[in-house]
Amino acid sequence: MGDVIIDGLTGANRLVILDANGKIPALDGSNVTLLAGANFSTGTIPVARIDTGTAAGKVVKLDGNAKLPAVSGAALTGITGATKNASNPVIATNPSGGVGTEWQNTTTGEIFICTDATAGANVWTSTGGRSGNITPWSGGWTTGTQYGYAMGGYISSAASDIIQKYSFTSDGNSTDVANITVARYRPSGCSSSTYGYASGGNTGSMSNIIDKHQYGTSNNSTDVGDLTLARNATASCEDSTHGYVMGGANPTLQNIIERYPFASDTNASDVGDMSQIIGYVCGSASSTHGYTHGGGVTVSPATYGTDKIYKFSLASSANSTLYSGVLTSGYSDTYNFGTGSRTYGYTYGRWTHDGSNPTSGFRDTIDKFSYATEANATDVGNLVVARAQGSASSSTTHGYMCGGRNLPSNVLFNEIEKHSFTTDGNATDVGDMLSVGQHFTGNQY
Repeated sequence: MGDVIIDGLTGANRLVILDANGKIPALDGSNVTLLAGANFSTGTIPVARIDTGTAAGKVVKLDGNAKLPAVSGAALTGITGATKNASNPVIATNPSGGVGTEWQNTTTGEIFICTDATAGANVWTSTGGRSGNITPWSGGWTTGTQYGYAMGGYISSAASDIIQKYSFTSDGNSTDVANITVARYRPSGCSSSTYGYASGGNTGSMSNIIDKHQYGTSNNSTDVGDLTLARNATASCEDSTHGYVMGGANPTLQNIIERYPFASDTNASDVGDMSQIIGYVCGSASSTHGYTHGGGVTVSPATYGTDKIYKFSLASSANSTLYSGVLTSGYSDTYNFGTGSRTYGYTYGRWTHDGSNPTSGFRDTIDKFSYATEANATDVGNLVVARAQGSASSSTTHGYMCGGRNLPSNVLFNEIEKHSFTTDGNATDVGDMLSVGQHFTGNQY
């Protein structure tokens, strides 16, 4: 071994001297071996010295745009992808990813984002504005997501107590799920978020019963209160807290507007008057007003139909006023049946007559009128069969029509038809009721 130079420098053949802090000075460590990587806490390792790539055991390196290269994410957790489905979500679609979950309708291309993840009452906001946002019912005419119902009615020459239901998610026949407390026809139906209601009707004599049945069960209805006046052939609608019953016959026509609460089982109370005594009529509601469509009015001594639309405020006890527009037929209308979307009221079929020839005018018309603009209704399609005296219900996307009758042939029907709220057009036959019949009432869940 040659001489060792001790001068504090770090060149060849020199003895390394620790600095004032007891540390090794800067040296070339290229020949150092057996160093544990865990002992290095600072410094930069040249990329060329790192084994990078996307295969097993490699270190993944960001590209020139600071982005990951193409790698499989199959093992990643905590990331929620979009749900792909041929239909829109419904309020009962509870996303596991919560708020921000994306839903893609593979049929229409529409995309929804969950903006409120409340179980059973989710809000799905449409990013494209096609069919609109899907939100829980919060006032005005209800729209269901699962089932429509037809209650009571006149079947086989007798009043019925059957509650039938049919699916909104798939076309098909109705099934018998429960019974109302007393068999009757021409009751009126309302819907809360959890119960369906049937009030009044004809049992052979006029009834004042208010029944309710629980959605999603096969429980029979229970009697929860009374109308202020026993009668049948009323119109009905609802807001988020009450069911409303308008007009009707006992047997003379009436002008009462009354309502009953959904939160407690109790009797109805009189909250206003229709501008016109009216019966054999249908109804719907916007978020602010209830409406009657057509119906029978008394011009002594006969009962004539009307093409008038009346409205009243849901926010306060008030009488009705005349809506600016009229129905389309140019005839008088009774025994029509109707529903509503969030923005339009719909009237299906009708018995048009002037009191002198009541068997000549059963129609297949589908009318719609705007809640916002108060213009005349427009004819947007036709029923599969011309008829009146049926029942109707509403999903979020379609109106449904059930049963009914046609004169002078006196034919009864069992068809379940539906038509689109988003695209004007004719109704299609999507199923059958348990039996031919008329004078049912409808609601939806």
